[in-house]
Amino acid sequence: MAIVTLTTDWGTKDHYLGSVKGILLTQIPDINIVDISHNIPPFDVNQAAYVLKSCYRDFPDGTIHLIGVNSDASPENPHVLIKIDNQYFIGADNGIFSLMFDKQPEAIIALEIIQDTEKYTFSTKDVFAKTCQLIIEGMPIEKMGYQRDELTKMMSFVPAIETDSEGLVSIIGKVIYVDRYENAITNITKELFQEQGQKRGFKISFNSFKNAITEISESYSDVIISEACALFDSNDMLEISVNQGNASSLLGLYRDTKIRLTFE
Repeated sequence: MAIVTLTTDWGTKDHYLGSVKGILLTQIPDINIVDISHNIPPFDVNQAAYVLKSCYRDFPDGTIHLIGVNSDASPENPHVLIKIDNQYFIGADNGIFSLMFDKQPEAIIALEIIQDTEKYTFSTKDVFAKTCQLIIEGMPIEKMGYQRDELTKMMSFVPAIETDSEGLVSIIGKVIYVDRYENAITNITKELFQEQGQKRGFKISFNSFKNAITEISESYSDVIISEACALFDSNDMLEISVNQGNASSLLGLYRDTKIRLTFE
């Protein structure tokens, strides 16, 4: 059974989600539709990229991912079909894929699919669903459009490395995502932390939080309830949390909040 995932900014109040699921089930009756998220902030490709990047590798080979976030096409940012890691991604080439992938895809196809309707405001239903159908029916993806050599680039914020007058090295990062539990995920990776830290002591500071965090926890329960902690999440990104609390609200950690990690 084919697997198709949906990542959108539609929410669940309106008819958009039901309409796309309906057309998918009509065109491909034997299909398993998986909702990744429909709570992406409107047009926020950064958040969509983070969410999908964090989970797509957990799906089987051949999975098709439809992305309904800022999905209008233009000559510069066409609708594309991407094959990478034995999976397919369909969306507008608006920068989202450059944020998701650290390597060149196996194929980037700018879609030239003839729609079944004359409507041009709902591409996920009228273009993406049909492309999904053609993939499952076995049409070679090269016949669905023309090859593009590069993805549209969108620069993601990369942590900076600073050395002060006393020789102390700091990683300057920021919060890139706040989850439902208000855990604040940063753009500081475990690899960067280990590379710069060399097993030295450190402190993590942000805002006016007086008690800098000086340890990496293995789990939230390593600290007492209501205490702040730092750990590397399942994607090896540094996360600031409060055990059974809301780090974002309690500590003022929102998207783009600066995080300083200083080594002794």
